[in-house]
Amino acid sequence: MAKNVEIKARIPSLDFAKLKDRVAGLADGKSVLLNQVDSFFDSQKGRLKLREFSDGKAELLYYERPDLLGPKTSVYTRIEVDSAAELKGLLVASNGLLGVVAKQRELFFIGQTRIHLDQVEGLGTFLELEVVLDESETSAAGMAVAEELMRRLKVLPEQLISNSYFDLLDGNIEG
Repeated sequence: MAKNVEIKARIPSLDFAKLKDRVAGLADGKSVLLNQVDSFFDSQKGRLKLREFSDGKAELLYYERPDLLGPKTSVYTRIEVDSAAELKGLLVASNGLLGVVAKQRELFFIGQTRIHLDQVEGLGTFLELEVVLDESETSAAGMAVAEELMRRLKVLPEQLISNSYFDLLDGNIEG
């Protein structure tokens, strides 16, 4: 399984444009705009979701991540999917659909870090940092990168959230 260190922060809509400017100033290149619909399915452990893109492509993602504030390690597997509709039908029948999260995501890259500026339907605006680790890197090294980017982007500790967007929409809010 692949591994990253990530944080998620709620950003007030009034501050979102300023944050975007700071991210763009640090980014390695231009951003990519993505429209995504994530369908979450019942899973015995971790989280299982099918992510559908507006261009018809999709990916199945399974991940395990603690619901903690601040930088945390996530292990995940991502598989590209040719027939999203067929797989979604199979997953609904076998696992049950828990819910759906729709968002517009602007994706930037800063070194080994994916920066997501998300506008999530029904929730508002957010920042996600995902520091992608290679096999030789420790979680501690990724946490240091995440904390430095949080400092440079002026993300405050009180903006951090511990849960997924699905949990927030579902009312399972812990932070």
